[in-house]
Amino acid sequence: MTEKKLIKTDDLEKGMRLDQEIMDSSGRVLISKGTYIDDLHIKFLHNSGIDQIKIVFETEDDSSEVEISDETKALIEKNTVEDRHTVRLSEDIKERVGQGVQYLFDNPDSDGFAEYTANIAEALTSAIAKNNAVALDISMIKVSDEYTFKHSVDVATMAMIIGKKYGLNEKQLEEIGISGLLHDLGKSKIPLEVLNKPGKLTDEEFAIMKKHTIFGYEIVKNKKQFNSNIMMGILQHHEKISGRGYPLGLTEEKIHNYAKIISVADVYDALVTERPYKKGLSKRTAVEMIMAMTGDIDMKAMQSFLKSIILYPVGSIVNLSNGEKAQVLENDINYVLRPKVIGLDSHKIYDLSNDIHCASILIL
Repeated sequence: MTEKKLIKTDDLEKGMRLDQEIMDSSGRVLISKGTYIDDLHIKFLHNSGIDQIKIVFETEDDSSEVEISDETKALIEKNTVEDRHTVRLSEDIKERVGQGVQYLFDNPDSDGFAEYTANIAEALTSAIAKNNAVALDISMIKVSDEYTFKHSVDVATMAMIIGKKYGLNEKQLEEIGISGLLHDLGKSKIPLEVLNKPGKLTDEEFAIMKKHTIFGYEIVKNKKQFNSNIMMGILQHHEKISGRGYPLGLTEEKIHNYAKIISVADVYDALVTERPYKKGLSKRTAVEMIMAMTGDIDMKAMQSFLKSIILYPVGSIVNLSNGEKAQVLENDINYVLRPKVIGLDSHKIYDLSNDIHCASILIL
């Protein structure tokens, strides 16, 4: 059940959901409708001088809460295996990176562009290295909610984690982080009426949008601080191994590894992001769709993505297709959709990836 109210910005609290878009003077969406706001959003709204905001309040049915018996609690404690170290971005890092990417998109021709980009990429690299992160809890990677800037930071973060599993060394991870941050830089040269159109693009408009890969490449090609690896990630991230991508229609062997990795991250983030003209897909559905894209996505990049993400974090509650609620006990790196869980009423442990008797049970 939901209730919509207009409340003062001073009364905003972390976790509230917006019932309106926040746009700048150019009509560019800065925070999307439906966003669950965090401390960074609240600070931004205060600094923007916005007095009132429409909020959706959601009320939950208390009867849906699950009581866990002592017997089940004991089994949970005995059988829980903690997840791999995941990326954790502090509020300070989120603010620095979010503001930094916005500056880069607004000032692509500035003299300090390359140095500023390197500083932002270093902040992300340090955050990943800080806790030896080797995986992504894909429900926790959002940095901001304006589409282009949020998307760029998401893609850079995912690309570096996927790159680790892919086998990139430390220097290469820094490079792919930069390439990920700048992969959509060319959109700064796309007319706003096309970039922010609240509906499906016409063929002519899509032809203009597709030029962003070339525009981005042209912006960085004359900046000596960016090597060809970084530039190829920017230019080729919409290429497909089938040859059906753009701008050059390259096939697998001609596409740079950075572009192959960024492509997976780019597709996933685009699938789950809500836009004015489409609803975001669930994380599970997006992962399943990527698994079906074997004709377009490089297999090694896809497998590195699947082995880098955590879809159901240990401790989370899920609904099973047999009607039970269950708690996640352990994730299997090879089967992201099928963790080991325990039924909260039956106390039965379901090893969804290894027990043949669980083959028909799905997480809904």
